[in-house]
Amino acid sequence: MAKPPLTRREREIMDIVYRLGRASAQEVLDNLAEPPSYSAVRALLRLLEERGHVRHVEEGGRYVFLPAVPRGEARRKALSHVVSTFFDGSVEQAMLTLVESSRNKLSSDELDRLAEIVERARKEGK
Repeated sequence: MAKPPLTRREREIMDIVYRLGRASAQEVLDNLAEPPSYSAVRALLRLLEERGHVRHVEEGGRYVFLPAVPRGEARRKALSHVVSTFFDGSVEQAMLTLVESSRNKLSSDELDRLAEIVERARKEGK
């Protein structure tokens, strides 16, 4: 069964755990914007663990949480969900939207790299 999508707060916690590499509940709390209570953070971490997003190790009597999957894999799954949900599975439409909405933010070098990736995909697809 597919995991339910993360809430805004859960995504925020996952961002912190990925950024730090490993984090205790207190470290997560210290890095949250508008943090809830400590017990709420612990409850969210437990929920994230139950859903398979994080795992924990015990260090000095406290739990330290680590991502359960590498960030690259999590990105691919999240992006796949976005493409499926908002673009009816069309990678082309998703890419067009990304490029169009980022046109003023993309440097010439970035656009060249994107063109190279598309060309490589074209050659590998034949």
